[in-house]
Parts: sequence; C-alpha cells; structure tokens
Amino acid sequence: YILEIDHFYPNSPFSYVMLDGRQCVFTGVKYLYDLGHRRIATLGDYHPVITPDERSRVFPEAMQAVGLTPIPEYQRVIERSEEAAYHLTLELMRLPEPPTALFSLTGSEAAGAFRALKELGLRIPQDVSLLTFDNYSWTALVTPPLDVIEQPVEAMGQVAVEIVLEAIENQTLDKVVRKRFPGRLIQRGSCAPPPAQGVKSRV
Repeated sequence: YILEIDHFYPNSPFSYVMLDGRQCVFTGVKYLYDLGHRRIATLGDYHPVITPDERSRVFPEAMQAVGLTPIPEYQRVIERSEEAAYHLTLELMRLPEPPTALFSLTGSEAAGAFRALKELGLRIPQDVSLLTFDNYSWTALVTPPLDVIEQPVEAMGQVAVEIVLEAIENQTLDKVVRKRFPGRLIQRGSCAPPPAQGVKSRV
C-alpha cells in the first residue's frame, strides 16, 4: 500500500495526504499583491524532474490571477535547500531591479533567504518583504518574526495513519483516498508595502 504525504507527482495513481498547495500559493501571492507588491519572486521555479512540486508549478497561475506575470529575470531552477536559496537571494537582490517581495516555498529556503538579506544589509520588511511556507519554530524567534503559511501537520499525520490502518483492517488496499488540507496565513511583521522608491540593487 502506497500513501504519499506532503508531495505527490502530477497524475499520481496513489493515495495521498497533503497541503492544498494551490490554495496556499494563491493566498500568498494575493497577500503580497494587496500590500502593493508587483515585483514578486518565488525562490525557485518549477522543473518536471528537478523540482516537480505543486507550489512552484502554480505560482505563474497565482500571479496571473492578480493580473501579474512572473518576471523572467527572477526565474531560476534551484534545489529546495537553504544554501541554494541563500545564493539565489544574493543573485536576485543584486539585479538592477530586484524584487520587493520574496516568496519562499519551504522553511529551509527561508533560512537561506533571511541570511542573505541580513548579509546584504537589507531590512525586513522596510526594504524587502519575506513570506514563507512552513511554521518552523525559528521563524517566530528571529527579528522580525516571519510571516508564514502554516501546514496543519498534526491533522495531516493523524489522517494519514487512519487511512493506512483502515486499508489494512478492511483489506481495501486498492482503495484510493486523497485528502487535502488548507494552509493558514500567519502575519507577524515580515511583510509590508514596498518602499516608495523600490528596492535598490545591492551589488
């Protein structure tokens, strides 16, 4: 019996329990848009082999929903790691017209982005806003604490166990069960309207 948790490949035939990534990305982009951001960069783009995740895949759709399109200069394919996000953030913020908001797709990426912004001397959120997935404990302890999209991990874990136990007990191993959970936007102060003159490039 195969049960995918948190991530799944498109057109997967298996059962899964996962966050509603589409809803979360749309919520995050609209949140930044409503604050006034138009130069929004996600930390890593979709790639069918390297990063086949739902979050990066639907980001262009979420941008289009608010009347924006992803800026080509911001688009990069990176592995989902702190170090890769650190280097990408340095690269993005050194562009002639850097983003005014960064949307991190994982908590690990947020750690790399946070480190890079501090190294560049950029203030969060006065110079650049930072929004991330995953409510890791450290995200509430830094200054400023980060705005996050929280996954209901306990509820997801409980349902995953229930699905597996039911399949075993009732011998319904061929039954496909798919559950999605909404994320929750927690605002703490790392996102604000963009600076009036935009972000200055940090070479």
